[in-house]
Amino acid sequence: MRENRLVDFVAEVSSNHHRDLARSLKFIDTAADLGCGGVKFQLFRVRELFAPEILAHSEKHRQREAWELPLSFLSEIAVKCHEVGIQFICTAFYLKAVEELLPFVDAYKIASYELQWDDLLKLMAQTGKPVVLSTGMATLDEVTHAVSVLREGGCRDLTLLHCVSGYPTPAEECNLAAIETLRANCGCSVGWSDHSVNPAVIYRAVHRWGASMVEFHLDLDGQGDEYHVGHCWLPEHIRPVIERVKEGFRADGSGIKQPMPSELSDREWRADPSDGLRPLLKTRVAFRT
Repeated sequence: MRENRLVDFVAEVSSNHHRDLARSLKFIDTAADLGCGGVKFQLFRVRELFAPEILAHSEKHRQREAWELPLSFLSEIAVKCHEVGIQFICTAFYLKAVEELLPFVDAYKIASYELQWDDLLKLMAQTGKPVVLSTGMATLDEVTHAVSVLREGGCRDLTLLHCVSGYPTPAEECNLAAIETLRANCGCSVGWSDHSVNPAVIYRAVHRWGASMVEFHLDLDGQGDEYHVGHCWLPEHIRPVIERVKEGFRADGSGIKQPMPSELSDREWRADPSDGLRPLLKTRVAFRT
């Protein structure tokens, strides 16, 4: 298990931005206000995401072009993130996206669906920037292969996110113990990408399994394109979860076994070793006058 430290929360905007710059910037303000260390967008182009035969036969997939993040937003998103003191993280879904994001992002994200695409992993690794890799649907062998590709390509700052690509994910399928499996076999930081929208799952991921990062899907108002699927948090629901997680870390202390300030006065009221009665003999003196 890692040493306890404050977990990094990352708000995933996904496709809830409506291709609206003002709304996108509001996500950043909201993430910072919630206490997140980062906000994550997605850079994809539907015609480079799905095979031609899928697009030819599926109107549903073609309609996702309306979810694409405009390249013109990247600079202003980066500036806003740095103004409010959080990191700009973005998932690159096509090869050229790595170059397009390079001047702006603090870290790259690799989605679970692209985990096996070595060419994409190599390009990201070569940038020298931190990489976050989601591992939904993957076997341990597939994950360790991806980690090897990234490290051999030059990635020196890698975080894995245990992830279940079910939207939403039932608690009984979260398999949080896999966080420790990934940590033990891959030798890097491991967090949790949440699709459960369940506070108990997040508490368990952090305080039992030592997740170093928690990524969660955020919507501002229930009007985002992905909110109806059921895997997105609203600000008023995730805020108390983040606050309680951080409050839990305050309870760790130094580990030195010694009396705490709140209990010092009670030390005088312990049973005296001479007769087993409370308080100590020296404290009883004041009651004899």
